[in-house]
Amino acid sequence: MKRDREDDTIGKRLRDLRRSKGLHQQDLASDDISSSYVSLIETGKRIPSDAVLKSLAKKLDCTVEYLVSGRNESRVSELQLKVAFGDMAIRNGDNGEALQAYSEALAQAEQLDTATVRRARRGQAQALEKLGRLEAAIPLLHELYEDPETVPGSAEWAQSAVALCRCYRLVGDLALAVELGEAALGRLNTLGLDVTDDHLQLGSTLIACYMDRGDLTRANLLATRLTGVAELTGSRAGRGAIYWNAGIVAESRGQTPEALALVERALVLMAEDDGVRHLAMLKHTYGWLMLHGPKPDAARSKELILEAQAALAEVGSTSEQADCEIDLAFAELHLGESDSAFARAQRALGLIGSEPRPEAVMARVVMARSLLASGDVAGARNVLTTAERQLGHLADSRRTAGLWRHMGDLWERCERPAEAGRAYREALSMVGLRQLPMASDALSGSWR
Repeated sequence: MKRDREDDTIGKRLRDLRRSKGLHQQDLASDDISSSYVSLIETGKRIPSDAVLKSLAKKLDCTVEYLVSGRNESRVSELQLKVAFGDMAIRNGDNGEALQAYSEALAQAEQLDTATVRRARRGQAQALEKLGRLEAAIPLLHELYEDPETVPGSAEWAQSAVALCRCYRLVGDLALAVELGEAALGRLNTLGLDVTDDHLQLGSTLIACYMDRGDLTRANLLATRLTGVAELTGSRAGRGAIYWNAGIVAESRGQTPEALALVERALVLMAEDDGVRHLAMLKHTYGWLMLHGPKPDAARSKELILEAQAALAEVGSTSEQADCEIDLAFAELHLGESDSAFARAQRALGLIGSEPRPEAVMARVVMARSLLASGDVAGARNVLTTAERQLGHLADSRRTAGLWRHMGDLWERCERPAEAGRAYREALSMVGLRQLPMASDALSGSWR
């Protein structure tokens, strides 16, 4: 048997395996192999023949392949099965089980081939994102995105870029989200590749980042450009994703009828596709639009979001499930169901966790509105105080400004004009409208 530099590790594997089984060197000895020869192999001073390897492997209950290369084929099969189980679990929405399976497989990554390791790493990052552990998912996604083996323009590269952009957006780092999304989209344009659904999804995610940042002009321009591209080259799912975000842009610009028409079109396209998660998220968006239009239909909105919630409970992330609870709570407030709305907001907080995120603030906004509807002004004030502390940790954005505006309205209802004024000023400041200087400030030079 021909061997190379792996020979100097045979001894170490032999010694480690023998000790793990509680055996002595003489326990491996036979008529043809002395205990001193075993010692020479373990110290790397002798290279065992094929016959000796077979004898040692039999006594250690392992394969010759393991002694020579460190690969245990039966163990490799077990680890490959774990990765396959992780894939199945994540498709079924069992994200915790998926994460455990991928992590166990990666703990012995040296036993697996490169392709399987990459598959497990992608699954691990996806499971972490779906569990809401975004800070843990981001470095894993960066490793995959920047790996020299990841070919720019490939499906794996585009999917990693989308996931990174989405995670940065969700943790509130819009600057990095936009920077990464623009760079990735620019790279795709430079490569001149055919447009795929992954490319459209990247553009769709970047549109959402522009909207959160308050850059509605860029969001509208990109949505308009990609809508035309999607019509020519995209699948139903790809076109649906673009129409979906174009509808949200239209709503942000006050064009509610156009927004509803675009989202309805996206709903038809995605209903013909097999994307359960995206279809559910689109139904959620449609329900949200029906609640925030000029003629709110809270009952229909609740019906649509409940349908979305049922699907996302199986295949969605914790963030998506929390968003459903929050918007269902808003619908129930419209319907006069304040107790149920409060309970939903509490469930949303349980899904989001303790990190300061926009969703957590919005959940507390719902709780405060529910308490006010029940006449508990003191309770509402306590909830708003907690929400303000969390808001102070969020980066400036259009979304954060909107949350401060909500806070101002609620402080007014709590008969706290000073707190309301401060919240309104924060909202204005975040969209670039800062307080004008007083004459005394200008004269003293204290205002800059």
